[in-house]
Amino acid sequence: MKLLSSLACLCVLAVVALAVPAQEKRIHRQADLSDHAHEDAQGYQYDHEAFLGKEEAKTFDQLTAEESKDRLGKIVDRIDIDKDGYITHEELHYWIKHRQRRYIEENVNKHWTEYDKNKDGKISWEEYKNTTYGYYLGEEFEDVDDKAAYKSMLNRDDRRFKAADRDGDGIATREQFTAFMHPEEFDYMKDVIVQETIDDIDKDGDGKINIHEYIGDMFTPEEGESEPAWVATEKKQFTEVRDTNKDGYMDDGEVAHWILPGEVDHADNEARHLIHETDTNKDGRLDLSEVLDKTDFIKISTITDYGGMRVDEHDEF
Repeated sequence: MKLLSSLACLCVLAVVALAVPAQEKRIHRQADLSDHAHEDAQGYQYDHEAFLGKEEAKTFDQLTAEESKDRLGKIVDRIDIDKDGYITHEELHYWIKHRQRRYIEENVNKHWTEYDKNKDGKISWEEYKNTTYGYYLGEEFEDVDDKAAYKSMLNRDDRRFKAADRDGDGIATREQFTAFMHPEEFDYMKDVIVQETIDDIDKDGDGKINIHEYIGDMFTPEEGESEPAWVATEKKQFTEVRDTNKDGYMDDGEVAHWILPGEVDHADNEARHLIHETDTNKDGRLDLSEVLDKTDFIKISTITDYGGMRVDEHDEF
């Protein structure tokens, strides 16, 4: 599913060398633990990135078997909070949530120095706008091939910044800037998430999503390509589940129900899944031998590096 997100950081402006998004993964209420599908039949890359984290997972791919086991041992020791030699569901859940929070903090910190130009500990809309789009603003994007797309992205960022800037002073504190960068983590940003989702999928501009737009966001057939079986399932999902009032469209309320489906705790689900897959003696917890016995599974999981999780002596819970 080519869900497009809304963080202004992916397409590089050649002159400014800063990011403006052209196509991005759409935001969901909680950041997922991996970009990969959670389908064990297709491999364990989702779990790999859940246990290790996305960047650390890449590192693990380059390690020898002995190096992998050594690093996993250190990670297991970190997760085992009470040091009883076992990893419980609660400890694993806490670890994954901790890594999610750490990823967001590191991501915000990385961008903070780029945008806080006057070093006053805040980021104004003008600082963000000028840093991201500045070179082209005076020219009204005349030097950009797709002027409409860049103007749309500027307007989109403006709307999101205003939603995050709850006191309306045009200046973002660190918490407000975090809401701007990661709106999926803040309940008061849900309307922005819904609107950005509609904007991405609604091709005819009527403010709603019809079944053709819904399917088109996931699958656009090449010439002569047959429609895969899952498309029929998604069409049924649209008519029977997504379109609750049966008017042939998904409005903002129905889109909210689709992409913000309540308090889905991905970290909890992944912790349960990892224990189920790794707990050889079925006592409901993991010891080091079980983790090492499933090294190939674990090292392709999201526990070990969500967004660059490192086994860092200074990485406090």
